[in-house]
Amino acid sequence: MLLLLHRPVVLGLQQACRLRMTPSRLCIRACSTNDSLQPQHPSPSFSDNSSTRRWKAMGTLLGLGAVLAYHDHRCRAAQESPRMYTKEEVSSHNSPETGIWVTLGCEVFDVTEFVDLHPGGPSKLMLAAGGPLEPFWALYAAHNQPHVCELLTKYKIGELNPEDNVSPTLETSDPYAGDPKRHPALKVNSQRPFNAEPPPELLTESYITPNPIFFIRNHLPVPNLDPDTYRLHVAGAPGYQSLCLSLDDLYKFPKHEITVTLQCAGNRRSEMTQIKEVKGLEWRTGAISTAHWAGARLCEVLAQAGHQLSDTEAQVCFEGLDSDPTGTAYGASIPLTRALDPEAEVLLAYEMNGQPLPRDHGFPVRVVVPGVVGARHVKWLGRVSVEGEESYSHWQRRDYKGFCPSVDWDTVDFDSAPSIQELPVQSAITEPQAGDTIESGDVTVKGYAWSGGGRAVIRVDVSLDGGLTWQAAELDEEEQRPRKAWAWRLWQLQAPVPAGQKELNIICKAVDDSYNVQPDTVAPIWNLRGVLSNAWHRVHVHVAP
Repeated sequence: MLLLLHRPVVLGLQQACRLRMTPSRLCIRACSTNDSLQPQHPSPSFSDNSSTRRWKAMGTLLGLGAVLAYHDHRCRAAQESPRMYTKEEVSSHNSPETGIWVTLGCEVFDVTEFVDLHPGGPSKLMLAAGGPLEPFWALYAAHNQPHVCELLTKYKIGELNPEDNVSPTLETSDPYAGDPKRHPALKVNSQRPFNAEPPPELLTESYITPNPIFFIRNHLPVPNLDPDTYRLHVAGAPGYQSLCLSLDDLYKFPKHEITVTLQCAGNRRSEMTQIKEVKGLEWRTGAISTAHWAGARLCEVLAQAGHQLSDTEAQVCFEGLDSDPTGTAYGASIPLTRALDPEAEVLLAYEMNGQPLPRDHGFPVRVVVPGVVGARHVKWLGRVSVEGEESYSHWQRRDYKGFCPSVDWDTVDFDSAPSIQELPVQSAITEPQAGDTIESGDVTVKGYAWSGGGRAVIRVDVSLDGGLTWQAAELDEEEQRPRKAWAWRLWQLQAPVPAGQKELNIICKAVDDSYNVQPDTVAPIWNLRGVLSNAWHRVHVHVAP
């Protein structure tokens, strides 16, 4: 049978090789293949005095013929005219009943069968139904990868009519194109949206974190707001008018200044990942920083809008001016009791370390909620309202919650857990760093410690031998007001390196004024989102001989 195939395959090979030599821009674009699959010698010869070599060559020829036959099929398909669709036709296919079509560039895809298979869930893909993928791929840059494009090709049904305006490219529709420049020292965890932390060695160089290296946590593109036209809308209580405040209006309220530490709920998430994979940015120890903030007290602004404490529970809901392509804004909420309490010192801040807020940190106005997780400090604040329930924002109800280590994404019930507000006691070592080689003699260990809810850090314990023995670190002398200890404490320990040790396992743990202490290991506090990671911080270093 192989002998019968010999002549047709050779003829097919010759035809395919001629096709390869035919100049066709479309064919080359659509049918480019790995160079390793291209024939290096288009006319192989056989030796009559070696049957073994003949059979080997025949096998090679058959395989090559199959590759080139497939190549011939792809090229012929590429040369056929694609079916054309108008944007109006595409937009009408936006539900399971009509079929779900999307576009990318000038190409049209029917992804109806793929919706339920989408790794991010059907709802995310449905946002693009009947329209272009570019705005969403720009927002979630992980999609713009070769393997994703390859997966998409199987769903192609045609192309957009060239007489229609072609969808914008990724570059022109990039919602992140106007993001501000960032300091090169920042350790980037994601570019789109931008999230980054200062390196440990800079984090505790000073009590106040300089603006350029203050950690950045963005959920969406950074809006570019005009301070002259900016307005903050504050919904009025029943019987009171709502407020529409310009920056100048906010300046008329008494200016209040406080020093506050902000910490992301995911700080030190990378340590949870070492136990078991979690969803979220791989923050190390730098998703925390401290600044001196100034602005109007939220309680005074709410009072002017007629709000006061009531017998029923209520929440103050914040909405930012940052939004995704659907117009969905970032939002969060805090209890009204905290917002109206002058002692809680919640700010509508417009200054950070004596300067107008940088764009990455909420210019022109953001919320600062001392002692509370960073997710509630809404940036680019556009609206404040008092509601009977907490914010319906995804980031309030479907994120930033802690769960039992046994809960996974198949069993999680976000409604069963409260939203994170105050954070637990925390500390970390910033010097030396893991893997460093230190000199024998004395070692200096530095770090930070902080606790949520205004609880003061009263002690930091440090061990150089993996927890067998402990020494109390020296705390900085910054004021810690009772129940209003909004900012961290920097600490250090100088101690002799134990004689004969070739390596040290350095550990720190903090204690607050309620005698809360950090748990010793990560595993018992592991959770699927990797939040509230506050186990003893451990650093392994080598000792120079």
